[in-house]
Amino acid sequence: MKLRQILLATAILLAPGFALAGEDVTMVPPPALDQTTPAKSETIVLAGGCFWGVQGVYQHMKGVSSAVSGYSGGKKETASYEIVSGGDTGHAESVEVTFDPKAVSLGKILQVYFSVVHNPTELNRQGPDSGTQYRSAIFTTSADQEKVAKAYVAQLDKAKVYSDPIVTKISSLEKFYPAEAYHQDYATINPTQPYIAYYDLPKIENLSKLFPQDYRDKPILVSEAKASN
Repeated sequence: MKLRQILLATAILLAPGFALAGEDVTMVPPPALDQTTPAKSETIVLAGGCFWGVQGVYQHMKGVSSAVSGYSGGKKETASYEIVSGGDTGHAESVEVTFDPKAVSLGKILQVYFSVVHNPTELNRQGPDSGTQYRSAIFTTSADQEKVAKAYVAQLDKAKVYSDPIVTKISSLEKFYPAEAYHQDYATINPTQPYIAYYDLPKIENLSKLFPQDYRDKPILVSEAKASN
């Protein structure tokens, strides 16, 4: 955490006009194959670099009822930020996205993932963050989700949407472990934190510009969901 903040604070101080900087954006086409028999509610776990920005994007997406930062891919005993940061736990910083398929399709969730959330061609890194915990990964919760996700990656690679091959790993979710409370709603609570301002707010801004029909200004927050329970 401290190293990430120090590096990004330095970079931002040296970069004029940083408010909408962030990473390059690639607007990808929608998937040719999408779900045909949506359930009342679905959950998929997505990893694409630091979970602050991934969570921030989906909290602003219509049809999403919950977006929780956490860890996937490793064991329960290593599912903590300090241990995961070592890069050898098997965990990826990830976000559990719960959505209503009648309001937003899995295909649209994935289109946003590949368009504005992250760069799926970067192996075991994302932007300034390096390590297996920042890998691009989709953890599916049904065979239907796996089918759609794999078909979409094949479609994008065949169309050469990116200059490099997609390295996103797709696997069945074994377990999702929510992250510590201070990581939840981080982008909303800390909009002036250097890392958030430079890398994550632009993702949310890109969602509003590229997917205006799917964007909502008021985010769905973990803290508000807990308060209402």
